[in-house]
Amino acid sequence: MRRGRATPDRAIDGPTPRWRPRLSPAPVVGALAAFFWWSPAAGQEANPDGVAPAPGESLPVVAHTLDNGMRFLVLERRGSPTVAFMVHYPVGSIHEHLGNTGIAHVLEHMLFKGTQEIGTSDREAERALLLRADVLRDSLLALATSSGPSGETESATPRPELEARLAATLDSASALEIPNEFDAILSRAGARGLNATTSYEATRYFVEMPSNRAELWFALESARMKDPVFRGFYPELDVVKEERRMRLETSPGALLQTALLAAAYAVHPYGVPVIGHASDLDRLTRGQAEDYFRRYYGARNAVVAIVGSVDPDQIIQWANAYFGDLREGEPPPLVVAEEPPQRGVRRIEVEYDAEPQLAMAWRGVSGDHPDAPALAVLAVALTGGRTSALYRRLVTADRTALQVSAFQGPGFLGPRLFWITGAPRAPHASDELEESIRDEIRKIQETPPSGAVMQRIRNQIRAGDYRRLGRNFQLAGQLADSEATFGDWRTTFRLSQAVVDVTPEDVQRVAREYLKDSSLTVATLVRPASEGPTP
Repeated sequence: MRRGRATPDRAIDGPTPRWRPRLSPAPVVGALAAFFWWSPAAGQEANPDGVAPAPGESLPVVAHTLDNGMRFLVLERRGSPTVAFMVHYPVGSIHEHLGNTGIAHVLEHMLFKGTQEIGTSDREAERALLLRADVLRDSLLALATSSGPSGETESATPRPELEARLAATLDSASALEIPNEFDAILSRAGARGLNATTSYEATRYFVEMPSNRAELWFALESARMKDPVFRGFYPELDVVKEERRMRLETSPGALLQTALLAAAYAVHPYGVPVIGHASDLDRLTRGQAEDYFRRYYGARNAVVAIVGSVDPDQIIQWANAYFGDLREGEPPPLVVAEEPPQRGVRRIEVEYDAEPQLAMAWRGVSGDHPDAPALAVLAVALTGGRTSALYRRLVTADRTALQVSAFQGPGFLGPRLFWITGAPRAPHASDELEESIRDEIRKIQETPPSGAVMQRIRNQIRAGDYRRLGRNFQLAGQLADSEATFGDWRTTFRLSQAVVDVTPEDVQRVAREYLKDSSLTVATLVRPASEGPTP
């Protein structure tokens, strides 16, 4: 999400939405093909003889790579005279370093601020003011790091004076800004759904346009990729910090999941919120953001999926004309952190004045691990619909829970967790839910799901596949994500077949292997203890 508008997340299905710590309880299998990706294990045939390809695998996608490495996927779909654009950069919060956390999300906001030509009434005057603001901000940061124990410094310019100068400079720069001009140009051309998202492993920008205005997207998108101006940077940081307060600091569910992630991950960046640490945002500069953008948001990292009523040959001509001279950029930093072994249950309590919640998370596998499909089916068997084991028992029969969800996350490429979350129904407590959850897990560990349960899951998977095929936005998101993650747009379509091929014994095996106390972290949301004597 951009420009500080805080909106709830939803299951990752196509354009990756945002919220919480980028986790999506996905009880309905319609989200499986995007959230529980899986690539075939090494040496395994992707489509062995006699097995029908997964829906979507044979789509007539035209793939084209520019000389600078930028990849385009074009799918012509006649019908509605519209086209969906999805730009995927495999750059997310896990690629940041401590000290600059949150920078990918800040860049998501800044790329809507315009270019040298779009968004300003006086380019040269604005440039001088923005540079002056950078110098003043750097001076204030230097004061913060050079002050002694008493907070006093030997600076020739007092802090209040520097702050006043910075505020005046930002006001002058703001007076030259044409707010939301980038958006307005697209909106006047009939664009819909213009937005962006940041996750642990990627940043995505997307919009839907009338087909006869498709070239306008090429002109504007190439302009902001080549020469964006991060105007209004420091006021926008305040917007981001307020967004952080809304999403992480005052949301009970987000507080609980953020705390659990920090407890479960000792060294891996999955333990750091996508939106970053507040102290890092306080010290982030425009120069740091510009450098990060120039390094990693280049042609070699960009994948563009275009789905709709378009001519692929014309699209490829525009791609070469508008993006052919874009800088290549650098690959994102490798994530080499490995979690040390966990040696027993970790338990934490999060105090907040809200109704109780429970989150249980076991160490699982990355999305490309061969066991990921079976764990996906296990999640659906537990909470995928009203007939699932935990929903039927906790919500319908015992009425001890208001809701319950199972899912894998965060991210995809690293060591994910297998989550079960729930909210107890008063007067029941979280420990009752935990015991019931453990009991249902034991049942699956002892007896695999029935054939009827497995068939229900398969039916849900196929239904979700066909729903996605009918939506340009979701399809563009899946194409881009698959190509950027695996180097092949077909791979995520094969997930559905991989999940369909899971056997009841596979589900039982992964329940036994992964849902063990030695890899479990439990977090509970509790009300703060009352202070003072009870009247």
